[in-house]
Amino acid sequence: MSIKGSPDARFQRSLRTRKLSVVLMAAAELEHVRLDDALEILVLMAQENDPRFDRAAARWIGRLLTETPPVGLRDARFALAMVERLPECKETLHRLARRR
Repeated sequence: MSIKGSPDARFQRSLRTRKLSVVLMAAAELEHVRLDDALEILVLMAQENDPRFDRAAARWIGRLLTETPPVGLRDARFALAMVERLPECKETLHRLARRR
């Protein structure tokens, strides 16, 4: 399979469409969704007032805590407050996720 047709390439293209349904279908083909990419999905969910947002946000915060040590409770509270303010606080959360 060419790079163009790889699941990751299709997923990255789907993110550029900014259409949640397209992004979720492409994400389902992946073995793993990177934390930054999961945040982009969360942003789309927030923009569309998707009813799955709260559960997805809780999972994203959990991943942030486990995948970006050393994130402590103070950072967790800050991240939670920023998630509640999506999509406005997207860049702040991307910076937190990239601290690894």
